[in-house]
Amino acid sequence: MQRDEKKNEVLSLYDLYSRRVLKFIFTLTKDYHTAEDLTHETFIRVYNSYGQLKNKEKVESWIFRIAHNITMDYMRRKKLNIFEHFSHQYREKEANNTLESAIMINESFQELYEALGKLKPSYREVVILRKIEGMSTKETCEILGWSESKVKSTLLRALKALQQELSKGEWVYE
Repeated sequence: MQRDEKKNEVLSLYDLYSRRVLKFIFTLTKDYHTAEDLTHETFIRVYNSYGQLKNKEKVESWIFRIAHNITMDYMRRKKLNIFEHFSHQYREKEANNTLESAIMINESFQELYEALGKLKPSYREVVILRKIEGMSTKETCEILGWSESKVKSTLLRALKALQQELSKGEWVYE
């Protein structure tokens, strides 16, 4: 594949998937600038390893797998508890009580993210991919490197645990 052709294909993929990848990474890190950096790193890696993509039909799950791996590597390096970090930022913004913070933070989403933060990482990941990102079971399997049965059973357990967390905060899960 010629260099210009590869560049154009990766730019096309960037246009198609960068917003979703950014949202996915932001949901995991709760830091917009870090999410932007990791999104760019994801697409640099996509460009560098584009020749390794064997099945172009699975490009979306391949890109999300790269994004997932880069984000997990980042979090291991930084040893961040992403949801504690998010909760801390939320309390700071709430204390400032500015119009901007009131507009940016929707209370129901905050409850959801706090409840997600109390789940173990594997539960968080599967809920984010399947229910927030809307990925299929098969795509989630490819991204996380799990079997279909593990994705399905983990999702069921995660949703049950999420329901319990939300009910503690007087939210009704449906």
